[in-house]
Amino acid sequence: MRKGLRRFLLLLVVAIVSVATINAQGHSAHSHTGHSKKLNLAPSEAWSLIPPLGLREKSTIDTLLYNYWQLSVPSEVSTAWASTGNLGGEGIDMIFSGRPAMSDFFFRDAIDQWIPTFDKMKFYNTRQPMTLLSFNTSGGRENAQERLKAIFSGNINAKAQVGANLDYLYSKGSYANQAVKDLSWGANGSYLGDRYEFQGYYNHYNLLNKENGGITDALYITDPAALQGGVDKIEAKSIPTNLNSAHSRVRGEDLWLNNRYKVGYWVEKRDSIDTDSVISRSYVPVTSFIHTLRFRAAKHMFLDTNTKETSEFFENNYLNPNETRDWTTYWSLSNTIGVSMLEGFHRLAKFGLAAYATYELRRYTQVADTLDRSLYPELTPLPEGVESIPNKASQSLLWIGGQLTKQRGSILTYEADVRFGLAGVAAGDLRLSGRLDTRLHLPAVDTLSIGAFGEFNNEHAPYLMNNFVSNHFAWRNDFGKERRVSFGGELDIPRSLTHARVGVTNLQNYIYFGPDFTPRQNSGSIQVFSATLRQGLKAGILHWDNTITYQATSDADIMPLPALAVNTNLYILFRFHTLNVQLGVDCDYYTRYRGLRYQPATMSFSVQSPGEDAVKVGNYPFCNFYVNMKLKKARFYVLLSHFNQGLFGGSDFFAMPLYPMNPRRLQLGISVDFAN
Repeated sequence: MRKGLRRFLLLLVVAIVSVATINAQGHSAHSHTGHSKKLNLAPSEAWSLIPPLGLREKSTIDTLLYNYWQLSVPSEVSTAWASTGNLGGEGIDMIFSGRPAMSDFFFRDAIDQWIPTFDKMKFYNTRQPMTLLSFNTSGGRENAQERLKAIFSGNINAKAQVGANLDYLYSKGSYANQAVKDLSWGANGSYLGDRYEFQGYYNHYNLLNKENGGITDALYITDPAALQGGVDKIEAKSIPTNLNSAHSRVRGEDLWLNNRYKVGYWVEKRDSIDTDSVISRSYVPVTSFIHTLRFRAAKHMFLDTNTKETSEFFENNYLNPNETRDWTTYWSLSNTIGVSMLEGFHRLAKFGLAAYATYELRRYTQVADTLDRSLYPELTPLPEGVESIPNKASQSLLWIGGQLTKQRGSILTYEADVRFGLAGVAAGDLRLSGRLDTRLHLPAVDTLSIGAFGEFNNEHAPYLMNNFVSNHFAWRNDFGKERRVSFGGELDIPRSLTHARVGVTNLQNYIYFGPDFTPRQNSGSIQVFSATLRQGLKAGILHWDNTITYQATSDADIMPLPALAVNTNLYILFRFHTLNVQLGVDCDYYTRYRGLRYQPATMSFSVQSPGEDAVKVGNYPFCNFYVNMKLKKARFYVLLSHFNQGLFGGSDFFAMPLYPMNPRRLQLGISVDFAN
């Protein structure tokens, strides 16, 4: 803890000095220019991307004071987050509406929260160079947790921008054999000209996780005296775990390049300045031609050289009875070409309309069965059909689609996308999604925003769900297309700090991991209903923010979910000279449900066998006490996470069966906005 504290204090001093220097430079510049000239800069802006053609959607720059500390607490990823416990570790959102569908390389899904993805990508136009730097630390020599994040963006000129990002997370974890070392970095750039536009990024990630298979007995958390002859205290690091020599690694990269050429016409406008007339010309684009290239690659590895663990923890050994060295690789190259009519080029052109085609090539490589099975009678026989799975396999997929959007307007905006599969395993696939938002100005409630959304998917099963080979798990399936229908609505009232969301989803032929940790396909339908209310209350400096989610599932054996999940955050906001302070208590709580189990060898989450003996998790409040501060352009916090441990709520603080949440710990963090 002392080492981390020294680093924190050093960074705090640097931040304060930097802020003071920036302020001094700004004051000096103002003093020298006097009142005769004022520097005018366009406001900074940020945007994210809408697939598949790279439309821009307005986003935010993360420099706010509120709840900055949440980035360093694993359970704060979601109101109901099931995970292996450590920051940077594997996890899955138990709020169904926030859970993405299974990807074509399912190993990434468990760590999606910690890797840079298309959905999280942001571009910035800051006019002045911007660097957001943050550092979080906690723990001591045995359970240190540190994270360094940096975002840079700078404009070459008014049209061109370059950026970079870095995220290094190192955490030894609160329990044995759960250390995490995650590193991701990337670069991006954009050029937004009159005729030509470019947006692109490259991200690389390398995530290394120790896998402990969970603690050996839940009583070490719920009742340690029962296992220790009456001694009711135990150090978290001394609790034995099921695995001691295993680790998994996921390494990957993502390249996305978007080019757009616009065809239109020039218009001239005469502006009068005093007695002079100035003619200005502006380009009005009508049609654009788009090309998007995306290359993704990833590799998953699972290693365990402990012969005893190989034979005792895992039920099957298909490839090697003494150790495990599994690996699976994947890459995907897609090209999308499109043509669009742009919104707003004429007063009657109230929307944008586009058509596109996408061709994608995927390549999978898996570990090969190289042993002479006759020499190893202790090997488990391969499941039927697995021997015919090729070591290398390719898929070619072709889609055509269309997109309808309206991004301008204060009353009504919408976007809709439809995609049909024409060739390969995608033949017959259909994906249809849409969203509509409207604003109503009512005297009693100010502005009322109403949104509606819908989605229909009928798509092929991922390749690895049908074909997979590893030492402990192997399967050969012939799963059909999964069908998903979702629809719902949202209501937002800014004045009353109210946001509500209601959604319904119907799943047919749903693919999931069964109790034996192998994939299964449900032949029936599963319905999931969810309703979320976010309500803020305030009186003077006192604030109380609440998020309540209710969920109902028609089949808790296949789709287990907590029925109720609550986050409540009670705090005061005040200003002391130039220091802004947020002081409060935050708590997460969700009701008990049949917890998912985690399988380290495949980084997957499986349901439990139906029955009364299923292990349930939940019904435990996880509370944090924090002081969050902002001084000029520096944010910093002091946090006591899980402060209620041993005080109230009981002792059953498991995120998943045999995977407890982090115990109480003191954490520190700082973030500085270096705007030059």
